[in-house]
Amino acid sequence: MEVAPAWLPAVGFTLLPHAGGFLGRNITKREIPTWYETLQKPSWRPPNWVFAPVWGTLYTSMGYGSYLVWKELGGFNEKSVVPLGLYAGNLALNWAWTPIFFGAHKMGWGLVTLLLTTGTAAATTASWYNINKTAAFLMVPYLAWLSLASALNYRIWKDNGNKK
Repeated sequence: MEVAPAWLPAVGFTLLPHAGGFLGRNITKREIPTWYETLQKPSWRPPNWVFAPVWGTLYTSMGYGSYLVWKELGGFNEKSVVPLGLYAGNLALNWAWTPIFFGAHKMGWGLVTLLLTTGTAAATTASWYNINKTAAFLMVPYLAWLSLASALNYRIWKDNGNKK
């Protein structure tokens, strides 16, 4: 029986969050020029080109953090259910935002999704803190970006409430 190389889990956990980004990329690319550009946006909004590298960095950081927690707890077991379960729920919510906001043009539901994402990210970070502080600290930039994204989503929703 061949055992996987020791580096494989680190790479797998680090790349996993990117899966949702790749899946949502086509929706975003299609909707930015046809729908998103028609919306009123606040002056403090980051330029469009910033989002891909920021999300790429955040996904890598949180993915590596999840690997550190998994490794510290000895893999998938009873001890890892809550910290990795919260993380899995967070990823699912994170990945759901793009089809909701960009795909369905549901700005209000996008905000609800982002607020739930932020809550699960905070719970994940708190659950990771006593397991691996580095993993928890790797989530801090993600929490900051989610706060900015939530404020931006809110402002776009309020300023464009009459647009589908």
